[in-house]
Amino acid sequence: MPIELLMPALSPTMTEGTLARWLKKEGDAVKSGDVLAEIETDKATMEFEAVDEGVLGKILIPDGTSGVAVNTPIGVLLEEGEDASSIVAKPKAAAPAAVAAPVVAAAAPVAAAAAAPSHGGDRVFASPLAKRIAADAGLDLKAVKGSGPHGRVVKADVEQALKGGVAAAPVAVAAAAPVVAAKAAPAPAIANPFEPAFEEIPNSSMRKVIARRLTEALLKVRSDLNGRSDAYKLSVNDFIIRAVALALKKVPAANASWGEESIKRYTDVDISVAVATPNGLITPIVHHADHKGLAAISNEMKELAAKARDGKLKPEEFQGGGFTISNLGMFGVKDFAAIINPPQGCILAVGAGEQRPVVKAGALAIATVMTCTLSVDHRVVDGAVGAEFLAAFKKLVEDPLSMLL
Repeated sequence: MPIELLMPALSPTMTEGTLARWLKKEGDAVKSGDVLAEIETDKATMEFEAVDEGVLGKILIPDGTSGVAVNTPIGVLLEEGEDASSIVAKPKAAAPAAVAAPVVAAAAPVAAAAAAPSHGGDRVFASPLAKRIAADAGLDLKAVKGSGPHGRVVKADVEQALKGGVAAAPVAVAAAAPVVAAKAAPAPAIANPFEPAFEEIPNSSMRKVIARRLTEALLKVRSDLNGRSDAYKLSVNDFIIRAVALALKKVPAANASWGEESIKRYTDVDISVAVATPNGLITPIVHHADHKGLAAISNEMKELAAKARDGKLKPEEFQGGGFTISNLGMFGVKDFAAIINPPQGCILAVGAGEQRPVVKAGALAIATVMTCTLSVDHRVVDGAVGAEFLAAFKKLVEDPLSMLL
């Protein structure tokens, strides 16, 4: 059935945002990892990545709409064999534009705003959406005072300036100002809001270790396998779960949790996977993941995620687990450090796969690279053990065919 694309929560405090622009049109083919749209909050503009494959069947929220509440349907993705007639759209009403990011209460007159421009030297600190609106209107951003973080100019500032009649820049100046702005830093990683079972035990310092390279082999194998059957649709996350499970079999010391009297080293590989729901994060568990193939993991994970979003998980489906995966790649987050979920000893934070310049055989080339960060509780897992686990995980992910053996 058609898949609803929901307005994502890009930070723990985000309740609404602006759909700056769609990067796909209705009817366009969509692959997992494709950037669908740009979402703007008061702090950053981030890319919204597709998790599933299909065709963008319907855009429910158009470009430039502000005040779109988190989890509001913004579009509909059609799977293979479906057409637009199967869409029964029931979008939640977006908040009217008038309530979006209000101007700071005691806003100074426009003339005063011009006296304190939001820039250092010739550089103007503004969001990409604010720059685009200003460029379209011929507005000189140097004459606008920003109300965002560190004086950054946001959409509301530009709109207020245009209403107040700030002098437009000459056409030549507007043309010279690049519309493609440097992307704002990603929003902070979203920590698990659930109260940990052993909160009274302070976390030790956590070692950040980077598993650097994910080559195109993973995406190619995934595409080839998806083309062989309609019984499953593998995602990159399914490969990650499988790779973590096999790496834990190779390095069982990382599959452990802390206890006051003893460290528990698990003989079963039960992997918790963070899933965003309207009520916060929850971690459904793939039990005995080391004994399950990619297709079984994929189908089970889709079922668990759906039950999590509907609030229908049974206690045994989300309580326990020996190792957690938190994947924010679909939100465009390049890398982050996740907070350990006590009493577990490890959590793997997975960033977005993206093309980056690398050196191959002494020459510069382009490769798809994914950054993974392992946080470990040193009471349970030594840094050397964490590095050993990451080495095993990295080898599996870079050679995905080895997961099929």
